[in-house]
Amino acid sequence: MKRISLMFLVVLFSSTAFAQHDHAKHGEQQKQENMVMFKDKKMGNAYEHYLHLKDALVASNQADAKKAADDLQKSLVNVTDGKMVADEAAKVANAASLEDQRKAFSGVSDMMAMLVKGGKLSMGMLYLEYCPMANNNKGAYWLSNEKEIRNPYFGNGMLTCGSVKEMIH
Repeated sequence: MKRISLMFLVVLFSSTAFAQHDHAKHGEQQKQENMVMFKDKKMGNAYEHYLHLKDALVASNQADAKKAADDLQKSLVNVTDGKMVADEAAKVANAASLEDQRKAFSGVSDMMAMLVKGGKLSMGMLYLEYCPMANNNKGAYWLSNEKEIRNPYFGNGMLTCGSVKEMIH
């Protein structure tokens, strides 16, 4: 009887460890599926900084948004046609409040979407997402690596407000 109980515990423990191992692989696989690469590495670097800015706004972190906007601005110096986006990123970096950063982010996103569409992806897919309630119900777009809506214009206030408007391959 003790032997059967012991075997049962070993089997139970083994299956639990296996399930956790599979879960870890699933998370890793999901990250790889959301991975995006551009043919132009400078464009890819700028896009990474854009994502950091978006994520800082989703988290409602004004200091991180300022740093990400500064980094984005610097990364766009060597990107073809990056000056207009850099000018918009400077507005986010210099904004006095989180609300002002979010308003300025709309311009960054519009310009970045134009750059990205001309930037030729070598791997992955981007999503152009839209919230009709942003900017006092004028609406605003942003780019994301995921279909899941994580709204940078409202953060936790309305995290899932919005929809995918376009997929960029």
